Parts: sequence; structure tokens; C-alpha cells
Amino acid sequence: MSPSNEPFTPQPADQAGAKEARLPLGWRDACGKLLIPLNVCRHENLYATWKCDDERHVYEKCQYDDYISRMKGLAKKQRAEASA
Repeated sequence: MSPSNEPFTPQPADQAGAKEARLPLGWRDACGKLLIPLNVCRHENLYATWKCDDERHVYEKCQYDDYISRMKGLAKKQRAEASA
């Protein structure tokens, strides 16, 4: 999704698109926009895991980048609290 030197910029799915795709509320996170095409691919290919590898990789990379960005933010917050 994003090179390692750039900050992670998530793109959540819009409300109308998420509702139309019947995306559960728990999955409407920063990477929800990428989950919609993955679920469409899964449905069209009857959940054949090897047919949606590209979509799954992009979605999982987004989830990973989001996790790393949250952990960096937490570490920064902890350093600030420790120095204060």
C-alpha cells in the first residue's frame, strides 16, 4: 500500500458503499474499502482461496500497515509520557 518512508493513510469505505456491500460494522475500519472487492471476489469464485490472492494480499497489507502505524503512535505516546 504505502512505502515504508511514508505515513500510512487509510481509506475507509463510505457509509453507502459499506451498507450496499453488507459489510458488518466491526469490519468498517480503515481498510474497509479494500474488503469490499475481496468479498465480491470471494463470492464470485465460491471462496476458492487461490483465485483472490491479489485482493487478499492488498487487504492484509493494509491491515498490517494500520497495525504498524498504531504501534508507532503508541510507542511515541509512551515515550512522551516517560519523558514528562
